Amino acid sequence: MSETPPDRLATDPRSPFHDAEMLERGIGIRFNGVERDNVEEYCISEGWIRVPVGKSKDRRGNPMTLKVKGTVEAWFREAK
Repeated sequence: MSETPPDRLATDPRSPFHDAEMLERGIGIRFNGVERDNVEEYCISEGWIRVPVGKSKDRRGNPMTLKVKGTVEAWFREAK
């Protein structure tokens, strides 16, 4: 397994960018210099993260999310 996190990763198992092995290791995200722990999905190359908006849900019961653009840095929380 690589020592660098993937360019794009999602926590939703229905997403094509979901990778359970990577998520088990723990991914840290720094967005615009601030460490975030509520990121649902991120893309380093395109420079955005997707975060939940409050406690609101869509009609299927999934959290409503907002895409925010900026500088994204990702790292593994635990070394393998």
